[in-house]
Amino acid sequence: MAAEPERQVRRRPRRAAPETTAHTLGPLEVDRLIHERLRLAILSALAVNESLTFNELKSMIRATDGNLSVHARKLEQARYLSCAKTYAGRLPKTEFRLTELGRRALLRYLDHMEALITAMRERR
Repeated sequence: MAAEPERQVRRRPRRAAPETTAHTLGPLEVDRLIHERLRLAILSALAVNESLTFNELKSMIRATDGNLSVHARKLEQARYLSCAKTYAGRLPKTEFRLTELGRRALLRYLDHMEALITAMRERR
């Protein structure tokens, strides 16, 4: 009896879970897009400054170039911040601003955190 040829099973690559958006959150869920430490730091810094350059923001939140780029891009894709790239002479200048959507999302996140803290304190 001839051996059956080995079948190769094709597997689809796993997709990363989509980031949760504020409008899809349940009452006990946290906006994970904002909850990550560096993204929260970026939004918080921009909430108290009209705009910040890449280097100002990097210094303020003590991030590396790569980390700041990755996290800022996620926030930009969610439309929580805007990014404008210009040149000052020959030097590139990247400037970030918090969008109105980003400000609302940050305030919603802070309200949620305050409610959790209040609930925990009341349980003591």
